[in-house]
Amino acid sequence: MSEATVRDEQPPVGGPGIEVAVVTGLSGAGRSTAAKCLEDLGWFVVDNLPPELISTMVELGSRARGAITTVAVVMDVRSRAFTEDLSAIIKDLDARGYKPRVLFLEATDDVLVRRFESVRRGHPLQGEGRLIDGITAERQLLMPLRGEADLILDTSTLSVHQLRAKIEDAFGTESSTATRVTVLSFGYKYGLPMDADLVMDVRFLPNPFWIPELKDQTGRDADVRNYVLSQEGADEFLDRYHELLRLIGAGYRREGKRYLTLAVGCTGGKHRSVAISEELSRRLSDEDGMAVKVVHRDLGRE
Repeated sequence: MSEATVRDEQPPVGGPGIEVAVVTGLSGAGRSTAAKCLEDLGWFVVDNLPPELISTMVELGSRARGAITTVAVVMDVRSRAFTEDLSAIIKDLDARGYKPRVLFLEATDDVLVRRFESVRRGHPLQGEGRLIDGITAERQLLMPLRGEADLILDTSTLSVHQLRAKIEDAFGTESSTATRVTVLSFGYKYGLPMDADLVMDVRFLPNPFWIPELKDQTGRDADVRNYVLSQEGADEFLDRYHELLRLIGAGYRREGKRYLTLAVGCTGGKHRSVAISEELSRRLSDEDGMAVKVVHRDLGRE
């Protein structure tokens, strides 16, 4: 069987104001990874909710006036009436117009055994028997639900990053899968930002502070911006750092990292770092796969 199987007739996505997904499948097949990925994509994720409460939760979400638009429910066999109850709930949601998408995760027996042994955990259906007995029982229990799934992913040969990529392709949008870049200007005299992933020091550029007509302006003002960007080395610095950030952003996306904070520092966080941050943000905003915002941490402190 291929690692991904899609039901021939997929239902339309969404419903009365909310999109619903049900994540289920074999224990050890990657449900936790799927849940974390959906959270990163902006979904409201609930793990191991009793089947009889799913419809109530979806109804509450649909009344949230746009605050909740996507809900994912992660289910496993810890609910003993699992298959019968969940199948009925899925049919009920479908009848109400929510059209839930069901993601079913599975893996081969030998892979599941290795995964359980690596974390030294027992299978939830193992009881007093062997690990393989629990896996076999769960596979049989979930077989009817597997037949109703919209998307089946066999994770036997998938790395965590590959699984995330497949879930992003199925459930993400262009905006949700973008790397969210925060360009943060700051002043060294106020300390380094604690949450910075990368730090750029632009104190190699002349300081507008020593020019009387620019001293009281900021890097947001045209006079200061033009002065800073016209200095020798400024444009080359921006070009090269822009190219570097393109490489880093692509690597972040491959690794499933969705947030990057780039700190740009000068002495006081008023002139050079602000101007460079604004210009770098403008350039990065033209890149595919990046959602960019600018924050000026120390602007106004002088």
